[in-house]
Amino acid sequence: MMDTLFWLSTLAIFALLGVSFFFSGSETALTAASRARMHQLARNGNARAGLVERLTAERERLIGALLLGNNIVNILASTLAASVLIRIFGEAGIAYATLVMTALVVVFSEVLPKTLALIRPDGFAMTVSPAVRLVVAVFAPITRMIQLLVNLILKLFGFDADKASAISGHEELRGTVDFLHSEGEVVKGDRDMLGGVLDLSELEVSDVMVHRTRMLALDAAMPPEELIGAILDSPYTRVPLYKDKQDNIVGVVHAKDLLRAIQKADGELARVAPAKIAYKPWFVPDTTSVQDQLNAFLKRKSHFALVVDEYGEVQGLVTLEDILEEIVGDIVDEHDSGVQGLTKQADGSYIVDGTLPIRDLNRALDWRLPDEEATTIAGLVIHEAKLIPEQGQLFTFHNLRFKILRRAHNRITRLRVSPVETKAG
Repeated sequence: MMDTLFWLSTLAIFALLGVSFFFSGSETALTAASRARMHQLARNGNARAGLVERLTAERERLIGALLLGNNIVNILASTLAASVLIRIFGEAGIAYATLVMTALVVVFSEVLPKTLALIRPDGFAMTVSPAVRLVVAVFAPITRMIQLLVNLILKLFGFDADKASAISGHEELRGTVDFLHSEGEVVKGDRDMLGGVLDLSELEVSDVMVHRTRMLALDAAMPPEELIGAILDSPYTRVPLYKDKQDNIVGVVHAKDLLRAIQKADGELARVAPAKIAYKPWFVPDTTSVQDQLNAFLKRKSHFALVVDEYGEVQGLVTLEDILEEIVGDIVDEHDSGVQGLTKQADGSYIVDGTLPIRDLNRALDWRLPDEEATTIAGLVIHEAKLIPEQGQLFTFHNLRFKILRRAHNRITRLRVSPVETKAG
């Protein structure tokens, strides 16, 4: 009789440990399973993926049921082990039961199932989802009462479970992409492209525009031959024309329209008036989000807009290409030469044009210079230094050394940038 009872109790203990294995593994798998992958599989008709998606939608209820079931079986297994060992060893059986059950629970009911679940969380989650659904349904009344009690205790300490902060979808995607890049599963180009898409709604056109100091604009009053020559010699398809002063943009000439006019005039440049074939300029506020500007470009079927500040002063221009480059990186054609304003030196440092946008520098060199307070690298140096630097001055911040090579009036026009470990010449 004693032998039969011993073996039955032992079998019951191992059966309960197996159930505990199921609860622990299910909890880890359903928590670690990719919600995005489950959603996509469910949309493609995978019933178990849909079940996983429904279970994880009520995470508190799910975790509560699994923890409740796990604790019940662990306590039952420990109680049985204690009763069996007490009969064999007397009072010392309690100590033996504690040691044996702790080892068994930790190894076979915690570490092993959770490790297996983390190896293949999606497959594990879909495998156990039907059984977990039944467990959640059975324990629903108890878990609901427990959750109410927990929420009451939290409120007594000033916490409100209903107002739990959640990371935004954009932040979660960005974090996932950066993490996968650090793990080597996403190449830098893909990371930059996905990051650029996520940044569109956070950037303003002033962050991506060509600043007026770098913008080509021609005087509409120039002689026709000279004006046409300047337009055709420029590397740009669209060229703004101004009258009296550069802020007074009166039109934009498209090179293709100009060539058509020259053809109609049988090549006689004196008969062509660029100002008359120019189209009306489109002005947009510098606070317009890049996402909104992209949508506006697509809606108007236009590629070019002039950016103005709150006083109506022209600050620069933005093109569809400028916005696309935020996603795909620099678009280089036969008129471009890579990242303009950035030249690598033999000693590992870089000669940088002061007007080079920080975002372009970060993308090209995989740096992480902040661009919240300044748009260009010169602006960043001025912001960090809290003054207008003199030529030859050195500054060190963000693990980089900046040397001012050239300054024109109050503008930094050229710098040498090098990692702190590299000596700047």
